[in-house]
Formats: sequence, C-alpha cells, structure tokens
Amino acid sequence: MPGTDLPTSITAMDGIQLGRALREKRVSCAEVMEATLNRIDWLNPKVNAIVSLQDRGQLLAQARERDAMLMRGEVMGPLHGFPQAVKDLDSTKGIPTTKGSPLFQDFVPDVDSIMVERLRKAGAIVIGKTNVPEFGLGSHTRNPVFGPSRNPYDLTRTPGGSSGGAAAALALRLLPVADGSDYGGSLRNPAGWNNVFGFRPSTGRIPADDTDLFLPSMGTAGPMARTVPDLAMLLSVQAGYDQRAPLSIAADPLAFAGSLDRDFKGTRIAFLGDFEGYLPYEAGVLEVCRKAMKTFEDLGCVVEEAIPDYPVDKVWKAWLVLRAWQAGGSGKPFYDDPAQRRHLNAQMIFEVESGMKLSAYDVTAAGQVRSEWYRSVLRFFRRYDFFVLPTAQVFPFPVETVWPTEIAGRKMTTYHEWMKVVLPVTMSGCPALAVPAGFSEGGLPMGLQIVGPNHAELACLQIAHAYDRATNWVAKRPPPMAA
Repeated sequence: MPGTDLPTSITAMDGIQLGRALREKRVSCAEVMEATLNRIDWLNPKVNAIVSLQDRGQLLAQARERDAMLMRGEVMGPLHGFPQAVKDLDSTKGIPTTKGSPLFQDFVPDVDSIMVERLRKAGAIVIGKTNVPEFGLGSHTRNPVFGPSRNPYDLTRTPGGSSGGAAAALALRLLPVADGSDYGGSLRNPAGWNNVFGFRPSTGRIPADDTDLFLPSMGTAGPMARTVPDLAMLLSVQAGYDQRAPLSIAADPLAFAGSLDRDFKGTRIAFLGDFEGYLPYEAGVLEVCRKAMKTFEDLGCVVEEAIPDYPVDKVWKAWLVLRAWQAGGSGKPFYDDPAQRRHLNAQMIFEVESGMKLSAYDVTAAGQVRSEWYRSVLRFFRRYDFFVLPTAQVFPFPVETVWPTEIAGRKMTTYHEWMKVVLPVTMSGCPALAVPAGFSEGGLPMGLQIVGPNHAELACLQIAHAYDRATNWVAKRPPPMAA
C-alpha cells in the first residue's frame, strides 16, 4: 500500500551490506531509492528529520543512471547508489542550504562543499538535507524555517543537535549512513540521544571549507552510522588531503576501510565521570554510563576513574572566548545590518555581542589555555590509552524547551553550558567516537564519548567496534516506530 517500505529488508540493511547487495546486483539502485523514499514518506512527517526533499522522479532517474553504470561494470565508490541527505549547514549544488535561518531559506548554492563533492564522487545521490538548529547553534534541532525535529524514541523530546536530523533519520532507517559536523558536541550529543554512532575526528582529518584557511574552526565534519564498520567506511570517503584546505591531513583515508578487529586485553581506560564534582548530571545519566563501562572491563580493559591535571573551568572559559570569536565572527555581518539582525536568533546575537567585547589579546590568551590543555591531555594519554565521558549531562528534554536552564539544582548561565561535558574534548582536538551507552528507566537513550590521542581515529574505531559487538545496542533496541 502507499507509504509502506518496499521492501523493508532494503532499508534494514546497514551500509556495508547495502553496498555489497548493489554491487552484486541483488538489489537495484532504483529499488533502494524507491524503498528509501517510501519510508521517508511514511515516517519522516513524525520526526521532521529530512528537509528540502528533492523530486522523486528526478531522484529515481539518477538511481537508474547508477544502475546503468553497474551493468557496465562501473562502480563510482563505496556509496554507489546510496540515497544521502546532507546536513543543512553544508553547501549542496542545486539544493537549498538554509542553515535553518530565514536569511538563507531561499539560498541554493552553485557549488558543493569539499565533503559533499566527495560524497557525490563516491556514488551518493543527494536526496535532500537533514534538519539543524538555526545556524547550527545549540544541541537542539529547531529552527524557524522547518520547525523542530523530534526524537524517534519519544516524539515529545528533542533528538539533540546540531546533527539532530541526521541522527533521527539514521535511527529510523531513513538513510543508510549520514554526515554531520561537530563544534560543541554536534555529532556526539545526537548520536547518544538516538542510539547510533557519531565520530568527531581529529582537526584536519576531513578538509573544511573555512573562510580562514589558516586559523581553522574548532568544528569538524564527521560520519554517523548504525554500525562502526559503516562509520569507518564513510570516514574513508570524507577524509584525506585537499589542497584547498592546506591544514588537512595528508594520510591515506583507505586505512579506515580495513579490518577493525583487535584485542583490547590490558588496554587502560580512564572514565572522567563528573570531573570530580565539577559537572552536574541529571539523575540516571552517570548510572547508565558507569554500567556501560563494565563492557570495557569484560573486553579485558583496565578501567579507572581519573581526570587530567588541569583546571577544567579554565578550559570552559577559554572555549567561550574562542566560540564567540569564531561563531560571532560569522554572524556579525548580519548583525550589523538592522534589516537582517531581526532574523537572527538569540544564540547568534549572544555570540556576536560576546565577540564584540573581546580583544585580540583575549583570543590569544584563550588559545594559550587551549594549548596548555592539549599538553595536559597528552600527558594523560601516557597513563591511559583512551578516556571516556557521557555524551550529554541530561537525557533528551522536551522539544518545547529552548535549552536546559538547570541541572541537578545548578543554574546554567549560557545556552551551551548544559553541554559542558563535550567541550573539553573539542578543545583537545582529539578524536571522539560516540557509542550507545544504554537507556534511562523511561526508555531515553544516552551515549559515551570514547576519546583517543590526536590522529588515533583507527584505534577509536577498533575499540568502538569491539564494544558494539559486545553490546549490540542499535540492533537490540531500535525505536519502536522503526519496526
């Protein structure tokens, strides 16, 4: 009947399985596209995860072109024939890129970002975009252009952000894999809140289209998936040097496409918990995460509670400065025009006005703190192979809430303070892979950040793969509405 999945088994496949089925011609690209669009028609109205969906006839025509290539023995890459919705912060040629802002609601780029260019080259068919918070600010996907996205595990709750649309789409099997980006937890928070995987790689691992090529943003693109091998496969497409991004890492991205099997007996892991009382948590979060840490012990790891020897509040205050400088700098041209300023949300105005109070010396001092913090983390990695933190300090909150103003009786003073648990990781520049940790008593998901040394993406993928095989959360606990 109209609106049902045709057949369900297609969208139930993970990315590796789907790619193999397409290359072996057990399913056609057109069938994959039809099944995906049918499933989106059926489930997306409930969660509003995918926006700017393109014309069905044109998408099916592109899929048939991919089928013709396969019949000629031509395979573009590991994403050949994959329906892909790109996060609505990344430029997509010929498809609206709104950033969730009325200022960009009619903007259609004439070029792709470097990352989108790579997705298309690997064979992906861009079917639309995934929803974001306005300008990507905040870990709650809601904006005045498309409205809020909703959590597949509880439609009254947020899926997080800023890659909230991507995570919700993944959880509901509306996409085989998804791209996202992360400045203040935007890959990690929604992955944890939607029971999927999200990977913030090291700075430079994925080339970025920054306006300043030599002072890169603390944000980075990254992959999201329902399995760790899929995560690695997508990273192998996204990563690699590009001369348009001079600080991008010149290492072979195919290193991520091999086996992820590894023995972790004797591996030392630090659980940072609440930074010895510094971070407040909603009741139940730490309990879920500490229980999840026992899985690493079952794998043979040695788990201890410990923190780096550096004042974490100093890191938080330096992050605020760098965030205001970078995010506020991008918003200031709109702020300076009264006609455009009225379209800016409170978060962007906060960043611009905070940035206007800074001097160059303030930014320099914050950068020095960031460097000191990195050196402290580096010393910490001499004692431990990885460290682990929750992906958020609260479980998914009601979609009507703008941002949590209090956690465990402690007042939050900014729109991002409630996500403070992810910010020291951002400031370290180290890779952080979000894995499912489990569920609250009320059935809401939570995740863990597995953090490795700088450039240790492969090690993070390997330990996450071992953890996933031991827990199997994604397959064991899909959203009820996804069945």
